[in-house]
Order: sequence, then C-alpha cells, then structure tokens
Amino acid sequence: MKKIQYIALGVLAVLTAASCNDDFMERTPLDKISDLSFWKSPNDLKLYVNNLYSRNDLLAREDGWGSIGPYGWDADDGSDTEVRYQYNDRMNGESTPPADGGGWGNSDWEALRDINYFLDNYPAVEALTSFDAVKQYVGEALFFRSIFYFNKLRRFGPLPWASTTVTTGSDVLFAERLPRNQVVDSIMLDLDNAINYLSARAGGGWTGRITKETAMALQARIALYEGTWEKYHAGTPFAAAADNSTKFLTKAADVAGALIKMSEDTGYPALDNVGVPDGYRDLFNREKDEYASSKEVLFFRKTEAGVITTIWDRYAAAGSGRGATKNLIDSYLKDDGTPVAAGYDDASLQKVATGRDPRLEQTIQINDNKHYRWLAAIPPVYFMAPLFDGWDSEESTPTGYQIYKGHNFRYADARPSGQGLQSLIYFRYGETLLIYAEAKAELGTINQDDLDKSINKLRQRLVPPMPDLTMGVATDPNFEFASLTPIIQAVRRERKVELACEGFRVDDIKRWAAAGELIVGKEPVGAKLAQWDGFKFEDYMPLSLPDTARQAKFDDRVWGTLNKETGTRASDGLQTDANGYIKIFKNTLNGGTQGYKFNVDRDYLYPIPTNQLTLNKKLGQNPGW
Repeated sequence: MKKIQYIALGVLAVLTAASCNDDFMERTPLDKISDLSFWKSPNDLKLYVNNLYSRNDLLAREDGWGSIGPYGWDADDGSDTEVRYQYNDRMNGESTPPADGGGWGNSDWEALRDINYFLDNYPAVEALTSFDAVKQYVGEALFFRSIFYFNKLRRFGPLPWASTTVTTGSDVLFAERLPRNQVVDSIMLDLDNAINYLSARAGGGWTGRITKETAMALQARIALYEGTWEKYHAGTPFAAAADNSTKFLTKAADVAGALIKMSEDTGYPALDNVGVPDGYRDLFNREKDEYASSKEVLFFRKTEAGVITTIWDRYAAAGSGRGATKNLIDSYLKDDGTPVAAGYDDASLQKVATGRDPRLEQTIQINDNKHYRWLAAIPPVYFMAPLFDGWDSEESTPTGYQIYKGHNFRYADARPSGQGLQSLIYFRYGETLLIYAEAKAELGTINQDDLDKSINKLRQRLVPPMPDLTMGVATDPNFEFASLTPIIQAVRRERKVELACEGFRVDDIKRWAAAGELIVGKEPVGAKLAQWDGFKFEDYMPLSLPDTARQAKFDDRVWGTLNKETGTRASDGLQTDANGYIKIFKNTLNGGTQGYKFNVDRDYLYPIPTNQLTLNKKLGQNPGW
C-alpha cells in the first residue's frame, strides 16, 4: 500500500466548535454511506469525491451578483478597485466577535470531516485493486483539503490541523492552533502528493475533474499568498512564528515556472484569444461547458439549464449593484506603456478609454455604440448610460463605471431568474503567469526573460498589444507603495489590471499588509458626474425604431429619467466630491469625510467565536479582538 506522508505536527486540534455536539461528530460523513457495502471499487471512491465538487465551501458557486472569480459572491467588495452600493462594514472595522458560527461553527468543518473520512477509508479499495486504480481520487481529496485549509487560513490565520477523521474520543479536540506556516507546510505536502497522483490534462479532453495542472495552479496561489503574507506582516501582530517567506516564494516561483515550462513544451496550458480583437473581454463571458475547449481556463464551474444556474448574467447589464472605482481606472496605462498624468481628461467614459490599455475598455462599459447590453435584440441594444435610479439595489451602478467584464451580452434581454448559464472560472493560466512574475520580483531574482514569459505574454495577447514591460521600468508617480522597488510596483499594477473584478484584490491588500496605504482613510469615488447632465435615455434609442417601440424600450430606472410626479431625476440623489467625482457612499461612510476605518492591528484576520474560546482556551484569540 502506498502511504501518504504527513509532517509530524504533534497533537493537533480540530473541530473545537463541534466538541459539544456528539451527534455531529459521530454522524457518518456524506450521509447514507454504509461501510458494509461501500469502499469496494474505484467507482465508489469516484462517487464519494463527486460530492466534494458540489460543496459551496470548497468551490464557491456563482449564485450571487457580480463574481467571475474563484471566491464567490462579491469577493472584491470593499477593495480600492470595486465597491457595491453599500459600503463594506468589514473593511470599515465594524465587525465584532460572534458567539458562534463566524466560519468556525459545526457546519464550517463538515467538509474537512468528509474529506478525512475518505482518506481514512480509501485504502480498503486500494487493497482490493491497486494504488494506480485509486490515486486520481486520492489526489482530488487532497486538493479539496488544501482548498478547505487555505480558505480557513485566509480567514483565521493559525489553525488546528487534522489528517484523519476526528471523533468525540480524539485527543486533538482541545489542543492549540498551529502556527500558520506549519499549516501551509502541510498544505504544500498535500498538494505535492496531489500533483503526483492526479492525471494531467495535457491539452486532452475536458473531464470536469481536477487535473495535475489545476493542483499546480492552486499550489502556486497558496505559496505566493503565504510568502508575501510572511514577508510584509513581519514585525506585526500577524507575523508568522518564523519567517519562511523566501521558502514559500521560491515554491510559488518554481511551481508556476513548471507550468510555464509545460506550456512551452506542449502548448498546454496557454493563453486564449491571443491577437483576437476583444479577446480579453470574451474570455470572461462563456456559458455552459464552453470553457471545455479553453487552454487558459484550467478549471471552471459548468452550468446546465435547470440543474446548475446563476443569476449573474441576469443583472450584469444593469450593473449588479457594483462598479469599478476611479482608483482602478487610473491604474490602466496609456497605450504607449506610460502612466496617465495627474488630472488627465476623464470627463467622459469615452475620454477615459481613449488611448489606454485595451483591457480598460473591455473591463468597463463605454457609451461608444460598440459595447453591448444585448446583442441578440433587434436591433442590438448598446450601453448608453449606467443605471443610477435604484442605486441601492442590484439594478444599479453606484460608481458610474459599470463593469463590462463578465457580462454575457449574447441574449436579447436579461435571463429570467434561475435560468442564468454563465460559467465560473476558478483557475486560469493568466493568474499563474502573474504569480510567477510576482514571486520572482519579491525574491529579487526577476530578469527580462522572466517578464517576457509572464507579464509580456499577457500584454501581447491584446489587440493592439501593449508595449513590453522591461526591467528598466521608471519610477511612476502613480505607484501606490512608498517603499517598494519599481519592478515590484509594476508587477503589482499588472496584477491589479489583469485580474480586475475577479475577486483577488481584497486578498492582495491583506497579504501585502497594504490596508494602511490603500484603505484606511480612503473614500472611494467613481466617475465624473457632470458628463450625464441633461442626459435623456430616449434620445439615444435607435432611430430606426418607431416612436411606440422606442417608448416601449424606455427604461424609467435609467440615469436622467425625469420623474413627472416629483420633477426630479435619478441623478439628483447623487453627490460629488470637490472635483466632481461621484461620492459612492454619499455621507454614509463615517460622515463622508473620514474614509474607511479598517484597523490594521486587528482586521487582517477574523475573530474566533467567543463560545469556542470558552470550550478550548488554548485556541487563543486573533490579534486585536
């Protein structure tokens, strides 16, 4: 029997939240499994692991308004680049420790119990067959355990670790949490094993199962996260017990580099839509199983009518209650590779997008009669103005910069509730290229060849391509960080732009310990408000439509529509700052003058629920709580 090797971590604590609930602890994982009739064949293992794919706490479903990235609904909300119509109270330091739940309740550990139960029992099938017959499913289970622990690490930092099923008789229930880098060591080992066991897709057909390449992408993501966390939180209350940042950054660079080498040798993975007009836009608006033929999307959530659906494409045309900020817009370089100057002309959406990185106009809606709301409408309906009336709902764009990236415009109208078929990307090769560049930059070993095989590949995808990034990048007055080298800042900006609105930005701010520079005291603003003065939606309807049809298409919720009863317009309720930019939260965010009050000594991690500290005093509370 081939054994999975684990790091010796001593007596490990897990599932303290469940320690007072014997029924929970003793319930057979994945109910209805009978040990007498199960664990007989590799197909039994496959059926068991299939249940893990459908768990929302392992692979977040796109069942909310506005996520096209791996962490589910509104993962970027409250960042400096994207906001929703109400400010994020977590980013404003308003959270309080819960008594129970809060990510540490009974159900929050159920996935781990199910995974470990599988890992405890698969040897029964291996004994009847062979390790080769079962290793794919073992690799998948290890992959899911890595996702589980990474999600917990992002939320709580130091954690208990369990590699076997915990019962009420286990000694591990009342031990201490392990230092975060020991947890990540165990995750890395799980993923080393998973990568060894899993089958490579290698450009073959899509099976819907985790592949070697997907596990490599996850390992690179986690290693970069921990490496930068330990580097930038050193000397703070959130520092790791020992600084292993170089080890983890090296791991991130090595694994991402191995994926790049696979791409160079075999053509898989690779970037999609290279040299295709609007190819970046069209990477994010696929549905059903259309990503199955993608070389870039390594793993995704397939949708199916009546089975797995979303509501994102129902609200995307109306804004989904979220919008990009001016901060994000200003981060896009000009098309010659130089930064925009302070006070550049951004008086209209069209001016903002003119002469800029092509990703900008493929990320936000522009009123240029080229950006669709609905392509299949007769005639096609183009974006004309953001929706503001009802700014406190999903049918709005609070910033004026309405997000186009991810909008599936191929229909004639909004999809009915429960019929959305937009697929969700979990891992794409473009992110791996950015991981490689960032890890190498943080290690201080990056060179021009590294840039050419990573960031410059992303730039060359575009039409027209952006100029290459070089090692001689000049200091830019728009750089966000006071003490970092120009190359690290340039790499971070590239990540900010390439992964915009995909759910990574809040995590990036936290792992870089950057809230003090990017969040605290900052009040996000949107577009220039004056550009819509006097706007009348009906004036922009296609002239080919008869008056009755044009009136029928009139949308009373759109910016500028006159309310005949009150004599006011939707725009009248919005406020601006001294420079005319939309104040997204009006005066709701600390009076509109103080910005966010994120507590840098506390809010990088969530609190442990108070009842769990009573059950197990050895857990210890997170800093500042």
